[in-house]
Amino acid sequence: MKLTGGRVFDPQKGFVDRDVYVQDGLIAQQGDGESLDVSGCYVIPGLTDLHFHGCQGADFSDGDAAGLQTMADYELSRGVTQICPAGMTLDVPQLEKICRSAAAHKANASSGADLVGVNLEGPFLSQAKKGAQNGAWIRDPDPALLLRLKELSGGLVKLVSLAPEAPGAVDFIQRVRDEVTVSVAHTACNYDQALAAFDAGAKQATHLFNAMNPFAHRDPGPVGAASDSDCRVELICDGVHIHPAVIRAVFKLFGRDRVIIISDSLRACGMPDGQYELGGQDIFVKGPLATLADGTIAGSITDLMGGMVRAVHFGIDLHTAVTAAAVNPAKALGIYDRYGSLEVGKIANIVVLNPNLSLHSVIFHGKLES
Repeated sequence: MKLTGGRVFDPQKGFVDRDVYVQDGLIAQQGDGESLDVSGCYVIPGLTDLHFHGCQGADFSDGDAAGLQTMADYELSRGVTQICPAGMTLDVPQLEKICRSAAAHKANASSGADLVGVNLEGPFLSQAKKGAQNGAWIRDPDPALLLRLKELSGGLVKLVSLAPEAPGAVDFIQRVRDEVTVSVAHTACNYDQALAAFDAGAKQATHLFNAMNPFAHRDPGPVGAASDSDCRVELICDGVHIHPAVIRAVFKLFGRDRVIIISDSLRACGMPDGQYELGGQDIFVKGPLATLADGTIAGSITDLMGGMVRAVHFGIDLHTAVTAAAVNPAKALGIYDRYGSLEVGKIANIVVLNPNLSLHSVIFHGKLES
């Protein structure tokens, strides 16, 4: 296959005019077969969502094989070609179930986006900043539990969220930092506690600004500590969780290479307004907003492609937005050698966007999906 006439994403140069060749499911130096004219379009790598809970009525926390397949199929249809679904704060049997479900899906899936990891957003969080997490199942950091869940997942557990003020948090980070990426999250910690976590080996901050103390001029909190470290930060760009001015400020503060756009999407993503469920709690969706009964924002109903495009509409240039939605999450998950850019030898997961950034087509493992 050959894609001709497009503006092709280059991690260093921005967008360049060149053809893209696909051979045997990989990006190639040359290729044969059909030619796809994408003149005037943007050609970008397939996106990687490393933090989303569900879509199309399904949620990863259900531990349901059919639901996970529904999620993978929908994400692929939206140009998200790699997925790392996130579990909620659940009881231990359900955490074990979702990890087994992920391992089974990885072994047996024949369609849908590539499952490249599992994100455990809980249960090692703060009651004070639990947000939409179920406080009944929050527990102190437990390295043995985390490593058992990773084993049950077939090694797919790549991320775990942690409140740095939790008892034993620093010791936990030091014990598991070579096994998974620890991400500061759902925390009432101050600047010093957060910085201690980053110094101990935490490498990420979960949905920056949400479910954590604010960034204040005399009390910079975890946002200030993240800025003073070398960690990556997740950012929800649905226009609900973060004001556009703050989205622009985050990219200025952290730079193109440290921001990861995530969706944090719920099972209501791709569904009509109504009542849904999240981690054992009812959520209510109206328009772009999903909340618990008490009004707490519960997550997003915008998928990653929609969030990336909104970031552009909020003033982030397209090259930076694609870097944050394709390159940086692939690097964070340790899969950048196979995904995340259009370099020769990588898996040919490609998205073509129209000039107005609507979805033109998706190429998955070298085959045209739509």
